Amino acid sequence: MSLGTGRSMVRVRWPGGGMLLPRRGVIVVSVLLLAILVLGLVALGLGDYPLSIPEVISSLFGDQGFATTVVVEWRAPRVVGAIVFGAALGASGALFQTLTRNPLGSPDIIGFSTGAYTGAIVSLTVLGGGFVSESIGAIAGGLITAFIVYLLAWRDGIQGFRLVIVGIAVTAMLTGVNSYLLVKAKTEVAMAAYLWGAGSLALVDWQQVLSALIPLAVLGVATVLVVRPLRQLELGDDSATAHGVAVERTRLVVVVVGVALIAVVTAVCGPIAFIALSAPQIAARLSRGAGIPVGASAATGSLLLLASDLVAQHVIPGSVPVGIVTVVVGGVYLIALLIREARRL
Repeated sequence: MSLGTGRSMVRVRWPGGGMLLPRRGVIVVSVLLLAILVLGLVALGLGDYPLSIPEVISSLFGDQGFATTVVVEWRAPRVVGAIVFGAALGASGALFQTLTRNPLGSPDIIGFSTGAYTGAIVSLTVLGGGFVSESIGAIAGGLITAFIVYLLAWRDGIQGFRLVIVGIAVTAMLTGVNSYLLVKAKTEVAMAAYLWGAGSLALVDWQQVLSALIPLAVLGVATVLVVRPLRQLELGDDSATAHGVAVERTRLVVVVVGVALIAVVTAVCGPIAFIALSAPQIAARLSRGAGIPVGASAATGSLLLLASDLVAQHVIPGSVPVGIVTVVVGGVYLIALLIREARRL
């Protein structure tokens, strides 16, 4: 791969193809990736057995005895999980906010995260749980919810604001369903589902991370492929159709890819709220380009989730699930976003 430069654009070339990217966007993503690397090394060194960054690097690339066990086997799965899952959440949020043309068009606002949680709860309470069944349940729940929301919001096509309103209503109903399922479940099952539902990376191990990496890699490729037609949709349906884009089919593919991204994450560590909501808007402000940058949103999501997990582990006394931290931070962000949108009216 090579880079060709221009005044405001950078051409990324690889064998058989290439694409133009905004120079500022490339710089923003590079800085975010560097920050993720540094913060990841810091996270690998923090804990009851503290290690310096040089010691962490030595443990990653050589056998340092107990230090290698601590870094590679105990801490690395959680750090890698935070980076990968944060990227999936950020990318999913970027897809939906671009599709709906609304900063509130996030999968955790319009019900898809809640639907994935419902599917996982059904798997846990009815089928007895297990990583595979919970994963299937979460993905099925998210896709079924997406289908219902899409169907209810359809009126000679999909309009972003209507999709958000319908999604909020479906979220409220699914929250009631989830509460009912937990009340009727056995106490130990309900407690496990409740704790898992807070959204936590504490129990993530290498097996779960590697199992999630395969579908997320496929979905990552699908995300890259849908970005170009999605950009055409931003110009309006008539313009997109004139450029040969199958409008409704593209919307449906974007919904499926976005829901699958959020569902895989939910299946592994529970519903982690507000990363998908806030990461795309932060990335858009950093990049200052047209539309919401999917790559920068994914990198921002990684950094946000990794930082939130560090706060959950090492700043708050007693250590709490990362989902609690993201809810607090995201709640403040959502209030600020609603105030800003109200002032525009």
